[in-house]
Amino acid sequence: MQLYHVTQKLASNPINDIAGTVIKQLDSLNIDIPQSDVAITAGSRGITDIVQITSTVGKWLKKKGARPFLVPCMGSHNGATAEGQKEMVETLGMTEQATGIPIRMGMDVVKIGTVKSGDVYMDRRCWESAGVFVVNRIKLHTCFSGPVQSGIIKMMVVGMGKIESARTFHAAPVKEMKDILLEMGQLILGSGKILAGIGILEDGFDQTAEIHAIRGKDIMEKEPVLLEQHKKYFPRLPVKNLNVLVIDEIGKTYSGTGMDTNVIGYRGVKGGEDLDCPSIRIIAAMSLYKESRGNAIGVGLADYITRRLRDEIDEHKTFINVFTTGEPARGKIPLTFETDAELISSLRNKYGEKRWMFIPNTLRLDSIYVSEDLVDEIHAADNCSIDSTPVELMFKDGKYFLWQ
Repeated sequence: MQLYHVTQKLASNPINDIAGTVIKQLDSLNIDIPQSDVAITAGSRGITDIVQITSTVGKWLKKKGARPFLVPCMGSHNGATAEGQKEMVETLGMTEQATGIPIRMGMDVVKIGTVKSGDVYMDRRCWESAGVFVVNRIKLHTCFSGPVQSGIIKMMVVGMGKIESARTFHAAPVKEMKDILLEMGQLILGSGKILAGIGILEDGFDQTAEIHAIRGKDIMEKEPVLLEQHKKYFPRLPVKNLNVLVIDEIGKTYSGTGMDTNVIGYRGVKGGEDLDCPSIRIIAAMSLYKESRGNAIGVGLADYITRRLRDEIDEHKTFINVFTTGEPARGKIPLTFETDAELISSLRNKYGEKRWMFIPNTLRLDSIYVSEDLVDEIHAADNCSIDSTPVELMFKDGKYFLWQ
């Protein structure tokens, strides 16, 4: 199978001085810093400069007289255990050695109130601290649309609330999630525990494009503005209709659903509002990113997978995450082919060779491969360039390789 390499010119706006930008933003907060324990949240996403950003926040707090510590905040991820969530934080590089900040782990929580869908909780270490700095990337959510989606408030609601608040949030009907998120977020902000939020915007190349420090009382007002700004950076596929999309890797660190539903145009939620663009007939997922630690939530969004992906799945971790979110279809195991070669050959025979696209994952869309029939369409796109010479899709020991 011959493919053409496409380079997509995505929005690029990298910050040259990460630490300097963080310090400048923190200095602008103009808030009193407690001379006591201050918690900093640590999530489960693969955010490019998260170690440096987190470390700088810690150093700044220390200079102000605080005693910062890291708290793993990721809802039900990595088995919903203290050890598993600490392991995830360290896998992402946020070790005590790298950040200079001690990690305090645990799954015990404090109930702080109740909303329509259930009780709202906060990690006990955060609750017992003098205040919390919430650090997270702001981006589109994979289940719903709304003024606030994935970001600082989501970290407060689901991350800091551990599996208990995750259950409350996901107990809400999908159409009401945007409202429940705001309701839970307002309740948490009303506790007075949130000193500030650090909102990170990444450009189309996963580079840190903007860093914003927001006082706790201003988060509800300012996060929607940053979400709108994020949309200018968000990468998308360069065509609106595909026959077959092959995704090299899926995983929790790429997206909360393993593959970003805003990229593939499919949320897969019963009774929920779905997306209509792009329109993709068949999705094949080839492997699970190792830093997802076996959590294969979102695998059910694919139609076909390989044996190597299936063997990488930790069923217990996946079950915990999927069962908590309440969308079982996202954890169903698709039809499985023993090798990459068998999968691609079978799909070619069944669905034909036209309108194929290969991407490394749904987070990085600057380097992709397409079938020959898409060349003219790609040429017409202002933000794409395409190599004139095709490459042959090669296999070794049954495994294909394009980016390896």
